[in-house]
Amino acid sequence: MSRMDEIRNRTKWWQYDRFGMFIHWGIYSIPACGEWVMSEKEMTVEEYKKYFELFDPVDYDPRKWVRAAKRAGMKYIVLTAKHHDGFCLFDSAYTDYKATNTKAGRDLVREFVDACREEDMKVGLYFSIIDWSHPDFPKYGDKQHPMRNNEAYKDEQINFDNYLEYMHNQVKEIVTGYGKLDLLWFDFSYDDMVGEKWKATELITMVRKYQPDVIIDNRLEGAGDNHGSLITGEPTIYSGDFVSPEQIIPPEGVVDIHGNPVPWELCATMNNHWCYCNFDHEFKSAEMLIRKLVECVSKGGNFLLNVGPDARGNMPKESLDILEEIGQWMDKNSDSIYGCGICDLPKPEWGRYTQKGNTIYAHVFETPLGPLPLTGIGPDKLDKAYYLADGTEMNRGEAWNTVLFTDAAFVSFGDNPVFTYPLPDKRDTVLKVVLK
Repeated sequence: MSRMDEIRNRTKWWQYDRFGMFIHWGIYSIPACGEWVMSEKEMTVEEYKKYFELFDPVDYDPRKWVRAAKRAGMKYIVLTAKHHDGFCLFDSAYTDYKATNTKAGRDLVREFVDACREEDMKVGLYFSIIDWSHPDFPKYGDKQHPMRNNEAYKDEQINFDNYLEYMHNQVKEIVTGYGKLDLLWFDFSYDDMVGEKWKATELITMVRKYQPDVIIDNRLEGAGDNHGSLITGEPTIYSGDFVSPEQIIPPEGVVDIHGNPVPWELCATMNNHWCYCNFDHEFKSAEMLIRKLVECVSKGGNFLLNVGPDARGNMPKESLDILEEIGQWMDKNSDSIYGCGICDLPKPEWGRYTQKGNTIYAHVFETPLGPLPLTGIGPDKLDKAYYLADGTEMNRGEAWNTVLFTDAAFVSFGDNPVFTYPLPDKRDTVLKVVLK
């Protein structure tokens, strides 16, 4: 079996499920201005540790997070076990910089993993291969280290192998200490800090020893600005199983150099920040996020939608309201998402198609003037069309004014095919299209 065959086999369930939740949460939730605050404000480890001393998530109940994700129709969740600041939500034996040494006093990853399994939710953990708190991580001149401009570190001698041993040991803790993991999300490579710089072959060999079926992202080779070797047709052992565009949907999906589809997943925020940000109220609407989920699926991709809980452990009300509305739509229309992917038909002007086997789902975003043309489906090819939400059969839309347009079958949202009617669901009205 080729590497790509292995990857496609490993990602079957994931590509079926299509929709998951990302959770960025840590001590950076206290300043509430972005998970990169340590870097952006060029804070020393000592300055930043004040948040470590303050961290006290008295409302933390991961079951609430999991149930919110489940209610939204999400099938898997990825939690930041450790972000770039080096603080661990898990009980690592290799550092004191961890949740068990805060006022929380317990392994928060353990509770999250247990909650996912209780609710039959696939579980994923994010782990940063960067660590701004470790003394042997490069500082002065590094692209994003908080001390990149601090002359005091200009001639500092570090032992990077010592850092790599530390990082690998923590990854081993993650993959051996929490039972079967479904997803492992590394973040991230840049400049010459890529691939074997991380001893990536050794790292992934170890991961696969303990978690042979875990799905891994591509960020040992890059970040959102680099797909890595997955698109070359000859993926490395550490290529990961999918590419991870960030805050942007690929215009044409993702394929390798031979034109073959490559597993991919959009990761995106609800507002403009990954972690809780108390001044950022620019939340995307549920309608927009539903349509972006559909767009991802129509291009053969997944959607990992982020939520940033506050320092106490509560998801913002805005996020919960959005998840609830997405869930209401998914309750009636999830068949057009789960197990679906690229449709063989051209994209219609009024929305998008997704496809599962021989079943086509028409996602109608725009109210048509008069009947709706089913782009790419001739009148002789259409058997029936139903509203997916309730199973009601649609009326055919062919009439005196459609006779000039013989390439497409027409359906009507009312009794008179010439009249214009409002969409039953303005967010996305989904039609199940049955062909002869």
